[in-house]
Amino acid sequence: MTSLVGRRGELARIRRLCREFRMVTLTGVGGVGKTRLALRAAALMRPGFTDGTWLVTLSALDQGALVPYSIAEALPLADRTTRPMMEVLTEYLADRHLLLVLDTCEHLVEECARTARELLVAAPGLSILATSRRPLGVPDEQVLIIDPLPVPDARGEGRQEAVTLLADRTAAAVPGFAVSEDNRAELVRLCRRLEGLPLAIELAAARLRELPAAELCERLDDRFAMLGDTENEVPGADPPWHRALRTAIGWSHELCTPGERLLWARASVFAGSFDDQAVAEVCADALLPAATIPGLLAELVDKSILTWTPTGGGERYRMLDTIREYGAVWLRALGEQQTLRRRHRDFYLALARRGDAAWLGPDQVSWNDRTTAEHDNLRNALDFSLTAPGDHTALELAAALWFFWYPCGFLREGQHYLERALYLDTEPSTVRNRALWVCSLTLMVQGDATAGMAWAAECAGVAEQLGDTSAALAAQAMVMAAATIRGDLALAQALADSLLAVHRPEHGLTLPTLLARLGQSHVHTAEGRIEDAVKALEEMCAECDKHGERWMRAYADLFRAQAELVLGRFEAAQAYARAALEIKHRLHDSIGIALALDVLACAASASGQGEPAARRLGLAQQVWDTIGRAQVGIREWVEARERCERQARRAIGDHAYQTAFQAGYDTGLDTGILHALDPPGAGPAQDR
Repeated sequence: MTSLVGRRGELARIRRLCREFRMVTLTGVGGVGKTRLALRAAALMRPGFTDGTWLVTLSALDQGALVPYSIAEALPLADRTTRPMMEVLTEYLADRHLLLVLDTCEHLVEECARTARELLVAAPGLSILATSRRPLGVPDEQVLIIDPLPVPDARGEGRQEAVTLLADRTAAAVPGFAVSEDNRAELVRLCRRLEGLPLAIELAAARLRELPAAELCERLDDRFAMLGDTENEVPGADPPWHRALRTAIGWSHELCTPGERLLWARASVFAGSFDDQAVAEVCADALLPAATIPGLLAELVDKSILTWTPTGGGERYRMLDTIREYGAVWLRALGEQQTLRRRHRDFYLALARRGDAAWLGPDQVSWNDRTTAEHDNLRNALDFSLTAPGDHTALELAAALWFFWYPCGFLREGQHYLERALYLDTEPSTVRNRALWVCSLTLMVQGDATAGMAWAAECAGVAEQLGDTSAALAAQAMVMAAATIRGDLALAQALADSLLAVHRPEHGLTLPTLLARLGQSHVHTAEGRIEDAVKALEEMCAECDKHGERWMRAYADLFRAQAELVLGRFEAAQAYARAALEIKHRLHDSIGIALALDVLACAASASGQGEPAARRLGLAQQVWDTIGRAQVGIREWVEARERCERQARRAIGDHAYQTAFQAGYDTGLDTGILHALDPPGAGPAQDR
């Protein structure tokens, strides 16, 4: 972010209020700088909160039901139980001392207020700093109205913060710009006309590259004269938009070319950030040729309508909420809102289909990064799809994103969308069958075999009626997973063998087959048939390597590490576990991370290294606490961890064990994982 100009008094008041009260809301018109102030205040207050300060950005949400999910995703919380998300949140926050910054609440006031009330009651160490154009109405809420920056009087005397901001932003846009005796009066006049509103001033600064301040003032005078009440239709503005902001945005709109205005309006359908490919696919047509899009994007960045951000995955763009709202008004006026929402949905459905088809291949890291960057847009596409469930698009999109819900770490949100789509669209179909088994998968991985079995059984029955072989095999894999969780190894073995018997290598990698190989190897290891387990895993690794697949191969390495533990080959077990941990960490697969840390701890304790084992158990517990059901409830994994703890305690004593365990638990996860991947004094990585 650019520098913060002025606001010392406001920052002091925010910090004082947050020390005295647990719920503080910054209100004020759009563009006054509420978010910037909240972020700076939270950064300054961070040392005072034992468990940190956390930003929850709500501007991209359409549905209030997702507020708890957004809070959970902002926190180091990746719960994979099937309890209601509010129950998970209240339990997580109950004994923590932290600050939540809920940013941009005005379009979800009731939902934000309800969530804040419940969390504040359940978590006495929680404080909330919210930004909203109107108060939330939470008991004991302290409201601080953020005013525009002070402006000089007509003679140019008095506080100068608004002029300082204009000069600072203009100098960034116009090389060599400086305030002088020649231009100072017009700059003061410009700031007074814009009433010190930061966003309006920043828009004006972008224009000073093309026009002198005197001409800008004249145009603004004309703009004010024309306003009247014709632009009070901006939705969600409660209280209504400040006249200076409406003027500044409308004036910037008038100074755009017709093509820039049209792209501004159409790009308002995007949530969060977006890239040029998405803009070209969604916004281009005969009126706005694709070839013109790159140049128009560059012009809108120059005019401060869009913000440009380079990322590891390419260039991305973002609109401030108030700018997007203005564009949305014009999109409705053009009669294009529904058309553009459908184009937006269709683009992200196509993206999900490509990711689904490509996931079990060499590009998993790039797909992980791409879909994570598009999270807000995927949500919007799903929300729009749910308004018309009869065409099965919601079911197809939610199911196609299985690779985002599970490997990329958003299981609870995936379950939320899948269940909504399934309840709204009940007509039997192959599309619905796929959503059924994907919903079952999200529940199985969370350790809820009962709920997962219910969806799998429905999928199996309908698949038989429709002759849907693909869904039938997937449902069978889900039943195998349930049997594994429940400890019915004989049934798990029979189902795995059946799945592998019908697999043909020419069909390539399929999730049911890969799950069957893991299930088969787990049964072999549990029954002491280690050679059979190793053979199954080697075959799986060979298949994955042939296709460049890494996510499931890392699970194969993890299961191989468990087999090596049984054989007493502890160095080999650690090498396989570290190989798995490296991939799981990169893909944010919490279950894989926790299991790998457990195996590393078991290998250390079995080797007589009690202190490193305790540290790794503590770090793993940190992850399991965010997942929910430890070791997914699988008996063999639970017993292995309990055995590891007993060995470590015997090796170093209860007090030393507890000290090391707590040190691991309190270590930052990334730091702890890096230490586990390359511990001090370790030799070269073992060849696998």
